[in-house]
Amino acid sequence: MTPASVGRSAKALWCVAPGRYELRSYGLDAPDTDSVIIRALASCVSRGTERLVLAGEVPESEFERMRAPFQRGDFPFPVQYGYQSVGIVEKGPGALEGRMVFCLHPHQDVYRVPASAVTPVPEGIPPSRAMLAANMETALNALWDAGAGPGDRITVVGGGVVGLMVTALAAGLPGADVTLVDVRPGRAEIAAAFGARFALPAQIHDDADIVFHTSASAAGLHTALAAGGFEAKIVELSWYGTAATEVALGGAFHSRRLRLIASQVGAVSPERRPRWPHARRLAKAVSLLADARFERLVTHRVAFEEAPARLPSLLTDEPDALAIQLTYE
Repeated sequence: MTPASVGRSAKALWCVAPGRYELRSYGLDAPDTDSVIIRALASCVSRGTERLVLAGEVPESEFERMRAPFQRGDFPFPVQYGYQSVGIVEKGPGALEGRMVFCLHPHQDVYRVPASAVTPVPEGIPPSRAMLAANMETALNALWDAGAGPGDRITVVGGGVVGLMVTALAAGLPGADVTLVDVRPGRAEIAAAFGARFALPAQIHDDADIVFHTSASAAGLHTALAAGGFEAKIVELSWYGTAATEVALGGAFHSRRLRLIASQVGAVSPERRPRWPHARRLAKAVSLLADARFERLVTHRVAFEEAPARLPSLLTDEPDALAIQLTYE
């Protein structure tokens, strides 16, 4: 363990203008009896949401609802954003000191938070997987919203991080028949590793019991609607920011009595809510990352100090990128 971080200058990643990041430094307060000091090991850049934040495309109506825990600044700019950080507790209550924990905190090398804001990471889960916990929460909540169960025929449209996590969780249901749909044939290998089949959009059939859409594109939503069978549920996980999205509600939408459902991680799915507070759901999401197959979702690693220079192009010009890991010395 390195010496306690009190008295050090913390560095944080800020979005300061469309397409531009910078690192900012400030002093770190000493912890009290109810807080911890965390030295970051890894944090995950969420390509979908953080691309919209970097572009300044958070709708004004969502400025407050979209605030991340411990966010500094306000939308659109300048703002310190992010919500998937893993680190070592350097100073805090005895039971936590020295433990690796997950925290819904923006990208920062060392930070102080209430002890209640951290989730211990079980032994054997490396930072590169533990940092995906918020994505896993989203996927888990989506399966709850859908009511997916054993034997269901499930189609997942969009092979990003969340789509692939939904695919893996759905394929784990006994007897479930799961197909990942994506425009990139290279996603077939990952789908197979998670126990699912793969199809291009032109190869789908209108026979799914449940369809999850995660591509954040109008074309993907059209594919998702086309994949649903009679009275199927279409579960929309995508967030489009300020972009207007066409929804194809003509054709067979009404005759097949499709149900379009929004799923968003900010609230626990209604049927689980009475017994699943956010902390319990997050702890379960972290534990699900014990599966080593999720390691393949991390496709790029960037040193924190290089983030301002490298992240903008990775978020906008690398269509095959999945999870981007920021690494901290």
